[in-house]
Amino acid sequence: MSLVNHVGALPINVLGLLSVRVAEYFLKRGRYGEAAALCQHALAGQTQQLGAEHLDTLATVHRLADAYVRQGKYNDAEASYQRALAGREQHLGADHQGTLDTVHGLAISYYRQGEYEKAEPLYQRALAGREHQLGANHPDTLATVHYLAALYIGQKKHQEAEALYQRALAGRDQQLGADHPDTLATVGNLALLYQRQGKYNKAQPLYQRALAGKERQLGPDHPSTLITVNNLAELYRLQGDHVEAEALVRRALAGWERGHRVKLMHHTAVSTVFKLMHQNLYSPFPVMMH
Repeated sequence: MSLVNHVGALPINVLGLLSVRVAEYFLKRGRYGEAAALCQHALAGQTQQLGAEHLDTLATVHRLADAYVRQGKYNDAEASYQRALAGREQHLGADHQGTLDTVHGLAISYYRQGEYEKAEPLYQRALAGREHQLGANHPDTLATVHYLAALYIGQKKHQEAEALYQRALAGRDQQLGADHPDTLATVGNLALLYQRQGKYNKAQPLYQRALAGKERQLGPDHPSTLITVNNLAELYRLQGDHVEAEALVRRALAGWERGHRVKLMHHTAVSTVFKLMHQNLYSPFPVMMH
């Protein structure tokens, strides 16, 4: 019996809270479809019994949008974030932590679609609000710093990106620990920045740190781990080490096919990676960021 069936008989207020928490756990473990299904089930009951504008309902809408982003369902994510944002701004205010969470999420959705001109002002709003409400070194603030840095990589603003990644990494090392998945995500993205700048000697130890930590914390076939495997393979290819590159490409390919191909093949980057892996193991293929 699925978890959705287990929780179906719970009181609606308990169901909503539990669903949001469990969905967050599923998202961290790469179980995106289960997170979405759980939120959809809870949302139907909350909308009927609590109303579409109730804060608990809006919390579930926000978490469902988080799941949609990870599934690459960006139209659904944007609509859900917009709904949650409108409700939270009305009931909580523009600078409330919950509102800023949704601003941050909507920015990620735009960023993943390459709509940087829409994402950047939202990141800036979330960052300013979180710095004011939570402090410069709070994990939520550092999350926005991390994602804004990723956007700057997309805009080829490498100096700005490096400064933000260094800030995020120092803060996450201190606040979360060196082996926390969020810290490792920043390590991996900083490695990618150095790779794009041709600073391979700086990139390689960071990729190796990120990969070792993710294997310990998340497992060898977690989507985040496989992204790092993929990116390290491309670094080895750029360095002319085709033996290591091929081994990692084959590992990434096997991992995606085992656990994540069905869920992630609609992502443009992953689809391209699959095609290039099958066509020629020594051809360049897109690297991916968190």
